[in-house]
Amino acid sequence: MPTRAEWEQLARTVQPRRRAFIDGAFADAADGDEFETVNPATGTVLARVARGRSADVDRAVAAARRAFDAGAWSRAAPAHRKAVLLALAEAVRAHADELAVLDTLDGGKLIADTSAVDVPGSAAILQWYAESVDKQYGEVAPTAPADLAIVTREPVGVVGAVVPWNYPLEMAIWKLAPALAAGNSVVLKPAEESPLSALRLAELAAEAGLPDGVLNVVPGYGEEAGQALGRHPDVDVIAFTGSTSVGKLFLRYAGESNMKQVWLECGGKSANLVFADAGDLDLVADRAVTGIFGCAGQVCSANSRLLVEESIADDLLERIAVRAAALRVGDPLDPGSTMGPLISRRQLDRVLGRIESGRSEATLAFGGGRVHEDSGGFYVEPTAFRDVPSEAAISREEVFGPVLAVSTFRAEEEAIGRANASEYGLAASVFTDSIHRARRVARALHAGTVSVNTVDALDVTTPFGGVKQSGFGRDLSLHALDKFTSLKTTWFADPTAAPQEG
Repeated sequence: MPTRAEWEQLARTVQPRRRAFIDGAFADAADGDEFETVNPATGTVLARVARGRSADVDRAVAAARRAFDAGAWSRAAPAHRKAVLLALAEAVRAHADELAVLDTLDGGKLIADTSAVDVPGSAAILQWYAESVDKQYGEVAPTAPADLAIVTREPVGVVGAVVPWNYPLEMAIWKLAPALAAGNSVVLKPAEESPLSALRLAELAAEAGLPDGVLNVVPGYGEEAGQALGRHPDVDVIAFTGSTSVGKLFLRYAGESNMKQVWLECGGKSANLVFADAGDLDLVADRAVTGIFGCAGQVCSANSRLLVEESIADDLLERIAVRAAALRVGDPLDPGSTMGPLISRRQLDRVLGRIESGRSEATLAFGGGRVHEDSGGFYVEPTAFRDVPSEAAISREEVFGPVLAVSTFRAEEEAIGRANASEYGLAASVFTDSIHRARRVARALHAGTVSVNTVDALDVTTPFGGVKQSGFGRDLSLHALDKFTSLKTTWFADPTAAPQEG
């Protein structure tokens, strides 16, 4: 791992791409307008980036449609798509430090995470989907002997991908890798808070051999570029990760335009259920701290609700408090920092407002304030409330910050009921030494992923997504290809065969 000084030196020399990427080349916004992207660690302007609007989305979608119809990618042999995506994965690895620094500067993510987890993980996901391309087969239906019916998967066409700011590069890859592997063209709208790594990725994709127009990146605001993409009549699919409120807007946009498919991975309020038979409470405390304070709590599946069996609650909360106090909140370019800033001043004000309202709903266990204000950055200390009623806002609403809501239960049924009493259903965790309880509780929880004796378990081989107002559809695994392909049935009838009776 490079030192802080070495990362800072690289940060001074990195050259952010600032223009949209359309039809294989960088381009200014149609009206020449720009917006500012801000470094969350300092509150200073990092770059001025092209502000895409409807006209720019129109250009990008037109380029994507031309590329799709031309067939250089959509009808290419799977082995060719595989080779190009493998080349892109290697390009990501070759430029790993640059991409890591971009996400740290632009998104406030710890350099220890972007360099060791996010960028290598993105390359691995690209490689995994590349390797899957030439291993997908069609089907032969059991029709009458004289006929033949085959079922094939085909790319859907133009995919609009809208991704959040908490994992700028990796969330883009979650959408792009399966969509491109399937043969689609893509228009990517990165979060306005963190567009820089996506723009560099598009350039690397072109250098790796992706044909012009197959991947386009239009930075801009959600209400402008995002809405234009959602309403565009020539977009076939929208794949979105973000808040539930914005996800509902994309459903509306689809209904008011061309009924495009919409796949949503939205908010969460994940419950972490800890039973008295959990065993090693130090391990539980370690996992609980990771589950809520990792990425400064800005994770859709963060374990923001801790439900603890009453007999061990005080002991566990004390251990969590000790670990939270040991977290080193600071400059994300410092490899020694263990928690970085929130993404923006707006998010800072929002989280501090939720903390303030929480003071009237429950008991503040630790934290609760802004730190390092003199840096100009948007830092909040690790925070927890105890004795949180189920009806409290900090128990029901997604804070998207380092704020833990702790409550207790006495019986298994009570724990399950409280965990399920949420409009969200993205993820959950269960800590117990009983395999029977773990299986029983996991089956009863309304969540897309249940992690047993850990938190937020994730791998490219397993699907990720939620139920209820956490959305529908799945990222990762081979199941993600379902979102970006359509099934076609082709019948071959034998005109000389006699009609079949019965």
